[in-house]
Amino acid sequence: MIKNVLCLKHGNKYSADYVNRLYNMVSRNLSDFNFYCLTENRLDLNPNINVIDLPSGLNGWWYKPYMFSNDLPIEGTILYMDLDVVIADSLEKLFTYNTDNWCVIRDFTRAMRPTWQRYNSSVIRFKKGQLDKYWQDFKRNSNTYIKNNFGDQDWLWTVTHKTDPATHWPDEWIQSWKWEIRSSRELASGARGNRKLQTIEDVTPSNECCITVFHGDPNPHNCEDPWVVEHWK
Repeated sequence: MIKNVLCLKHGNKYSADYVNRLYNMVSRNLSDFNFYCLTENRLDLNPNINVIDLPSGLNGWWYKPYMFSNDLPIEGTILYMDLDVVIADSLEKLFTYNTDNWCVIRDFTRAMRPTWQRYNSSVIRFKKGQLDKYWQDFKRNSNTYIKNNFGDQDWLWTVTHKTDPATHWPDEWIQSWKWEIRSSRELASGARGNRKLQTIEDVTPSNECCITVFHGDPNPHNCEDPWVVEHWK
């Protein structure tokens, strides 16, 4: 199996340092892989990172449907990860789990609503071209989809869950740092996008967890929990 890891960097929300740190974490937790970044700005990226140019006419998280395009210069299985993750352990099982289907996180609303089934698109695995028809449909109807969906993961749920549903990763494998690993999720005051947690907690992921996700605030660089400081590098 050809193992490919893909991420997305657009605009100024995340620096090249975020991409490079993700590459470093993958390097410590996966063997024999190719690493790709979808971006319009390759400045300061690690030279081992393969850059794929972003398409025109989109912005923000609405670039993410493009990763399903059959035109991507990647062959084989693709593991997509958002930049705001911290890797906890080996990623090998994400490539060998339920290989006949594509896989996605069960959204972290599950922490409050245990039967919640919708997707979180922070980590997705699929075969190159497997979901191309949804990208082609998105290109034709992007204005409508953007208007009617809060974000890319809502769009992905809308167009696939009835006819081509994803397999959810086991919840224990990919967890929300603030909602499922910490005991407190309270944020300190400050501007959205730059807030820290009110308290520092010396906690660690479970043995089954291989990726921790930092949706919303805080971003990993604003989290002072010792485990995060140690592993986000």
